[in-house]
Amino acid sequence: MIKGFVKEVPVRVKGYVRENLGAPFIIGFQVLLLVCAGLLIVGNTWLANGLAIGAFFSLVIGVVLQLASFLKYRKENEKSE
Repeated sequence: MIKGFVKEVPVRVKGYVRENLGAPFIIGFQVLLLVCAGLLIVGNTWLANGLAIGAFFSLVIGVVLQLASFLKYRKENEKSE
């Protein structure tokens, strides 16, 4: 049972990313934001600020790609109905 689940996970993730193009960028944004918080705790504000700017760009790219995916699959669903 567990072996089947382990084999199924990469296929599901690949399908999810194929439908939601912005998901990796949005997840990357969240990870970068957590790293920024850690850097701020340590006291490295200069690096945290630079990383936060990169995280913001990742979020913008992710949202634009999510919008494109939403519009693409919305049109495909309208055609099939």
